[in-house]
Amino acid sequence: MTNLQQHAIVDLAVRYHEAVSRGESPEPYFHEDAVQRELPNALFPDGAVRDLGGLRAAAERGRTTIKEQRFEVLNAVAAGDQVALEVLWTGTLAVPLGDLPAGHTLRAHIGTFLEFRDGKIAAQRNYDCYERLTRR
Repeated sequence: MTNLQQHAIVDLAVRYHEAVSRGESPEPYFHEDAVQRELPNALFPDGAVRDLGGLRAAAERGRTTIKEQRFEVLNAVAAGDQVALEVLWTGTLAVPLGDLPAGHTLRAHIGTFLEFRDGKIAAQRNYDCYERLTRR
């Protein structure tokens, strides 16, 4: 990832993803009036819109369902106060999910678009493309 960290907000976006991978709260990276939009996907068919409180609650829920996760930033492009990221996410289930047992590894290919204000994330849009959610 070092070749991605050539722009200050790309560096911040990568550090945010690394912190979440370590299980840290995403809250310090977000502006107080931030909005996160998760477009419809296999886990959230209707998508989701979250404010800072919703992000906090989602992070807490995530810690109970995913025992470990990793965000690998594969590519990043910055323009002005915006960053577009290509991310590979893997997460290991702490509890069963549908037909999937605890311990199963989920994978998603994610397009994340971040807008920064005052050095913090003011808006985030995610396009999460999950690999097949069944046992193989």
